[in-house]
Amino acid sequence: MARAIFKAFWVAVASAASSVLLVMMILSFFGDSIGGLGLLMCIACPLVIAWPASAYMFWQNDRLQAAHRDLSRAHAQLAAAHRRLAEKARHDDMTGMLNRESFFGVLERSRRKTDSGALLIIDADHFKSINDRFGHLAGDEALLQIAGALRGGVRAGDVLGRIGGEEFGAFLVGANEHEAARVAERIRQQVEMIRFRVEGDRIVPLTVSIGGTICEPGATVSELMRSADRRLYEAKNRGRNLVIFGSDKRDTEAA
Repeated sequence: MARAIFKAFWVAVASAASSVLLVMMILSFFGDSIGGLGLLMCIACPLVIAWPASAYMFWQNDRLQAAHRDLSRAHAQLAAAHRRLAEKARHDDMTGMLNRESFFGVLERSRRKTDSGALLIIDADHFKSINDRFGHLAGDEALLQIAGALRGGVRAGDVLGRIGGEEFGAFLVGANEHEAARVAERIRQQVEMIRFRVEGDRIVPLTVSIGGTICEPGATVSELMRSADRRLYEAKNRGRNLVIFGSDKRDTEAA
């Protein structure tokens, strides 16, 4: 308010000066001069009228500007909160990876752009026994360590997601069969090297089975999932802690 009064004061002074100058010019045109009372009125009227009116106008303008700043700040905070919520909704709470829906959304969008790449499905071996023997907190810690190994095994730009309780997906962007098999084997080895400790110094081995498939031209996401799932089940049936990589299309052609 003090700022508005100060600004209004100078507006009133300018108004009074302009009033005196204008009256003097008019009277001079008619060959007359301004008297003491006239001079007083030329000064007093602008001060009495312009000062409070200007002060009120400046005060209202300051309030509007403050309200606009508050509104802009609230809008920015709301937009940031919306972005955080949207980002949180896309990710798994425990591992921070993409959740199932978001992972397959990325895979679907990629399929519309290009046919290149490979899909891996990674499943933690004997995970139920960890939960049963040592509790769910130990199981959660095991999943976090496996997730860390997955992040260390993929390449920059590859996409990871948690697509089930102890099941993960990896989309290897632009990878050919040789590159994808190498990444899958690196993931398997990094999980196998984890020294997972429970109940003090007791070490429980962690391993994963991996099924992978190349993204063949024209194949849908569902077809790729079925193809990778077949290889995963084959890896499980052949003893776990294994990578099986292949393609349904190539298997059909070979047959």
